[in-house]
Amino acid sequence: MELPFRIKFSLSRKLSGYELPAISKQRDVGRKHKKNRRKMKFRILIAFIFFSFQNYGQETLCRKDILNGNQVFENNQIEKYSKYDFSNLWMKTENELIYGIIGDDYQRILIKFIFVERTLNNPYEYLVYGKSSVKSNVCDFIGKITITKIQELKNENFGIDDEYKNSRIKSQGLLTAKYELFENKEQKHSGQFQGILQTKWYLDKDNSIKYNNINLNSDGYFNNAFVGTWKMYNSTTEKICNWSDFRVPYTKCDFDIGAGELSISEKYSKNGWWIKPKKEWWK
Repeated sequence: MELPFRIKFSLSRKLSGYELPAISKQRDVGRKHKKNRRKMKFRILIAFIFFSFQNYGQETLCRKDILNGNQVFENNQIEKYSKYDFSNLWMKTENELIYGIIGDDYQRILIKFIFVERTLNNPYEYLVYGKSSVKSNVCDFIGKITITKIQELKNENFGIDDEYKNSRIKSQGLLTAKYELFENKEQKHSGQFQGILQTKWYLDKDNSIKYNNINLNSDGYFNNAFVGTWKMYNSTTEKICNWSDFRVPYTKCDFDIGAGELSISEKYSKNGWWIKPKKEWWK
């Protein structure tokens, strides 16, 4: 039986199987220095990720533009939207429509968020509990998503034939966050995920944040793009690891050859893509 997420997370630092950074404010000076060093390493990693993307070249990577040609205002509106809870956005999509890759051979990885909750003392930080699966090896993970930027769309989109035009949507935008997810160290082949997340959202007439699926039926649509790496504990092994809803972001253009929906090319199908995952594999 699964423990409730609040209990799991509050106990996480006491469980030897997990290695999770402290979330509460540190008073000890030595621990502050350690935390600052860790933040610096994270910034270096993120810089490396984006530098690597640039080196791939324009012709080799696809699914890079989550906005599909739309543009956002440069200014960060994170304070304006601090009162809103975005946690439902990452629990919206059916798991069978979330696709991910790990490693240069684009081995399929399954990711399931079981619980997401905003913290009480930081409106931009969300605690996460979930599971991952690669080649039937399932690991639990806990961690956090931290929103760093919220931008509004310059030109709002109301879907095919403007079907949402009269729905009184107040605003649409793009959320950018960093994520850190820590698998259980006592489980086989476990490690740490970290990287950058982008999510499309809109604010409805009732002042509720909603998952932006307005253009769901358009070619190339994807949302909740997690782009980063997975690093095995106590090892130098580090792999690219990306996943999102409906398509896989930042992948070589010969990987997904579908127009309207995901279609994996024969070159990669042997890497876990021709087998349909067991329903509710995380249970």
